[in-house]
Order: sequence, then C-alpha cells, then structure tokens
Amino acid sequence: MDIPDDVLCLFNVQIEAQNGSYRINIPERELTLGDLELGSSYRVAILSSDSAQTTTTEARRSTQDRTASEPPVEVGDQRTVDIEDIGEQGDGIARVERGYVVVVPETELNERVTIEITNVTETVAFGEVVEQEEYYQ
Repeated sequence: MDIPDDVLCLFNVQIEAQNGSYRINIPERELTLGDLELGSSYRVAILSSDSAQTTTTEARRSTQDRTASEPPVEVGDQRTVDIEDIGEQGDGIARVERGYVVVVPETELNERVTIEITNVTETVAFGEVVEQEEYYQ
C-alpha cells in the first residue's frame, strides 16, 4: 500500500460508540508533536487493521528514492511504530511501508515505540527499542 506524501499522521485507534454515533480519538501527541492544529478541518481515511501501516514524515522522505523491490528500511534508520502483532516467539511485530515487517523484541501488543533498525533482509527487518512512547488512546 502506498502512503501519499500529503498524509500528516497515521495511527491506530479503535472506533467507539457514543450517544448514537461513533467517534475516534486523536492522540494528543499528533497535535503537540505532529502537523495537526486544533480547530482545523482534515480528511480522515479508515483502513482495516490488517492493511494499516505506520509511518512518519521522516520515514516517507527517507524512502522516496528507494524502489518498490528494495526493503523500505536500512540499518540505522529510526522509526516510531505501533506493535500490531506478537510473533510465535513473543517478539513484537510492526509493519511499515508496503506492509514490510519489522520484528521488535521486548515489546507488547499495541505499544508505540521508537526503534532503530539493526538488521535488514529482503523480507523482514529487526529493530531495537530506543524510546517507549507514553500510552495514548
């Protein structure tokens, strides 16, 4: 899945029922650290959880020159990712551009972490936690 360059933020969230309608909560960090402004209008796209990918503006910029057949990460890259699954051996699994898998040991499901890529193969990369983000909803 290609992520357009004009995407300002991308995060995982659950849809909640409230008084006959539904709502999503935008994490505060997207307003304080990101490109969103309170009171502004934005378009919202809803992706299924199995197609959602996490990326940052820096990550999109760093991969623009790479071809679709190359891994979208390199050793030393830092990314903020959401742990979407837990692998058979208990390691966290995140997905970045084009659904490329990054295995992150010592993480928990739905945790948001900043990682540094330590090893890259054609089909999977491995990262170590650099910073654990505060819980958000």
